[in-house]
Amino acid sequence: MIDLHTHVLPGIDDGAKSLEEAVEMCRMAAADGCRALVATPHQRRGVWWNSDREAIQKLARKVQAAVGPEPRVLVGGEIHVDSGLLAEVELLPGGGLLPLAGSKYLLIELDHHGGHGNGGDAGQLVHELAVAGWRPVLAHPELIPWLAGDVELTRRLVSLGALVQVTGMSVTGDFGRGPMAAVNSLLDAGLVHFIASDCHGVQRRPPGLQRAYQTVAARWGVEMAKRLVSDNPRAVVKNRPLPYPERPGVLRS
Repeated sequence: MIDLHTHVLPGIDDGAKSLEEAVEMCRMAAADGCRALVATPHQRRGVWWNSDREAIQKLARKVQAAVGPEPRVLVGGEIHVDSGLLAEVELLPGGGLLPLAGSKYLLIELDHHGGHGNGGDAGQLVHELAVAGWRPVLAHPELIPWLAGDVELTRRLVSLGALVQVTGMSVTGDFGRGPMAAVNSLLDAGLVHFIASDCHGVQRRPPGLQRAYQTVAARWGVEMAKRLVSDNPRAVVKNRPLPYPERPGVLRS
C-alpha cells in the first residue's frame, strides 16, 4: 500500500511533533502494510505556509535516514485553496508548491468555510488546473462541510478533471456517521480514487490503511480496495495516468 496524504514531517504543521514521533509513525505505517508514504505538510494555510521546498525535502531526508529504507518517505504538500493559488501554480516547477512525489498530481484542500473554492469556483479551479496539465486531487471532500454528501457536485468536479481522496478513518467510521455516510455515497457512485490516512500523530489520527482496505474489500470488493490503496497511488508516485481510464466519475467495481 502507498499512503498519499500524511503529516509525518516533524514540527512544521499540526502533525508529528518530533523526529521520534515521525519515525514511530512511519514504522507503524510499515507494520500496517504501507511501503511508501507521501509527506504532505499543510501549504498556504494560516501559519503553515511551508513554502521553503528545500527545507521540507531536507527534513524528509532526515526522517528517512532515521527510519531506514522502508517505508519510503516521499514529499508533497496539502495545498490550501485561495485566490492566489493559480498564480503560484504557474510558477511550477519553481515556487513553493509541492506536487505529490514530484508528479503532475496536486493534493488540494478546498476551503472548509466556503469562499474561494466553493461550488462554481471549485469547478473553475479544477478546470484550469486540468487544462494546464495538472491532475488535482481533492483532499477529504467528506470533511468539507459544503461538499460532504453532495455527490452530484463531486461528480461534476470529477468530470472537470478532479480526482478524489478520502480518509481511512472516514471509511471505517472513526470520524462518525456523517463522514462515513458521505464516503459510502461516493464509493457507491464510483467517485473515489484514493484512500489515504491523513495521519497526524501516533495517538491522534494514527497512520495505517489496513482497516480501511478491509472495510472497502468487504462491501465493494477486493479489486476496488486494492485500486484505492495500491494501484492508483502507485500511478501517482510514478507520475503516470491512473490504470483504470474510465469515463469521468465512474470506477469499475
